[in-house]
Amino acid sequence: MSGKKFRVLSLDGGGIRGIFPAVILSEIEKELKSKEVENWQIYQNVDLIFGTSTGGILALALSLGIPAEEIKDLYFNNAKKIFGNKKGILKCLNHSSHDRASLKCLLECVFKKYHNNSIPKLKDCKVPVGVSIYDLSIGKPSVLKSLYHHRFTRDPNLPLLDAALSTSSAPTYFDPYSGDMYKDMKGDVLQFKNKVDGGVWANNPSLIALIEAQKAFQKELIDINLLSIGTGERIFLEPSRENKFGIWYWINNKRKRIIELFMQGQSQQAENILSLLKNGIDRQEPDNFAYLRLNTLFKTEAENIEMDETDKDRLKNLETRALEVYNENKVEIYKLLNIEL
Repeated sequence: MSGKKFRVLSLDGGGIRGIFPAVILSEIEKELKSKEVENWQIYQNVDLIFGTSTGGILALALSLGIPAEEIKDLYFNNAKKIFGNKKGILKCLNHSSHDRASLKCLLECVFKKYHNNSIPKLKDCKVPVGVSIYDLSIGKPSVLKSLYHHRFTRDPNLPLLDAALSTSSAPTYFDPYSGDMYKDMKGDVLQFKNKVDGGVWANNPSLIALIEAQKAFQKELIDINLLSIGTGERIFLEPSRENKFGIWYWINNKRKRIIELFMQGQSQQAENILSLLKNGIDRQEPDNFAYLRLNTLFKTEAENIEMDETDKDRLKNLETRALEVYNENKVEIYKLLNIEL
């Protein structure tokens, strides 16, 4: 067992609820900066970042050296630009609810700002990063990865903007994403078509991040510290409801329960498996690795925040929740990241 722990950061999907992890990570950076820590940015304090959907956007931004607060502000200040022009129910029969033009423009600007006014590629990331997608062109799940292993030749030349827009293309919210053709590391020209949000299979990517640390970096389980941050969850309880579980219940113009349920179910099961790996059945084993999960629970329908929420007061409430979770877990967070304040 080595003395230095391999620090993994995993970030869930959840649309505009990405404000939750962005606030927590922003607080970490502000704390380090206030203490005059030279390496105060997140990418300087982790060894691998995995993200899905909004968590994928955040992962890519952090890996480029963009402060978490800038992404938090981008979400807060532009929620209505991104999600404010929801299409009517009739148009949604054949089209997604939202147009991604505003999101694309916002991300293009912030990526260029931190890369000499040009769009960076995955190989330009300052820390190893991976984002999950589902590839409709081949019918398989996939992870887009930066250049952190000699066998990873497919993705490193992919523009970061394409990676961000594909991992965040949640079905019914945005159309599948297609970008321009690009050359892989071998010089072969590849198409990049019809990519969908990785939340359909890995909304909580912490389990695949853990396996990646073991296999791509040859780390023993005991040598891994895993920090996993969610975007809030709503318990799906219908103990007394009978019938009326038709299409309108599961997916309508106000709420897309079927998408939420699929993504949340996967996230919860990833947590269950991680708990089993960490402490065994009924938590009978000592810690096999260090693991901290940060999340918040929307206990009632009134508390619930949709993935495409635009109301600033509700988003401020989510920020308040994130600050509370951060303050409650500060000691464990810094211990997990091997940071002494």
